[in-house]
Amino acid sequence: MTEPQALLQLSQLQQDEYWMGRALALAEQGAARGEVPVGAIVVKDGTAIAEAYNQPIGSCDPSAHAEIVAMRQAGQALGNYRLLDCSLYVTLEPCSMCAGALVHARIKRLIYAATEPKAGVINSRAQFLDSPFLNTTIEVSAGLMAEQASAMLSAFFQRRRAEKKSLKR
Repeated sequence: MTEPQALLQLSQLQQDEYWMGRALALAEQGAARGEVPVGAIVVKDGTAIAEAYNQPIGSCDPSAHAEIVAMRQAGQALGNYRLLDCSLYVTLEPCSMCAGALVHARIKRLIYAATEPKAGVINSRAQFLDSPFLNTTIEVSAGLMAEQASAMLSAFFQRRRAEKKSLKR
């Protein structure tokens, strides 16, 4: 049985946990490269068609959030900018830029781990996807593996603060 076939035998929650675990591994890769640890995966029909981690610092591109990079790859993989019937798994609640891109791409499901109290617009700072002017709806699941994602982010920023403090000495 291939990976997608085996995954389809699992419950939706088990599938979501599997993909979020992979997104967390991508976030770790980003952190190892000095990026804020956020990972994202686009899944269609039980198969990952794109995966990415945050890359704005290394690529000098303010739009290179994990979600955007993954959706760009998914569009190339499908040969279409519409990511119909796709799910996006991301380790951190999307910002306004990423939420807008999710709508334009027509992502079907958004599954995110940790909330982003400073800039998250799905539930934290706003409820952008509930805006009446949007021409599409996205199913949202929040909080899956949030503790792991939050711990990774906290550890990253704690290390960064310690590094900056040591440079000042």
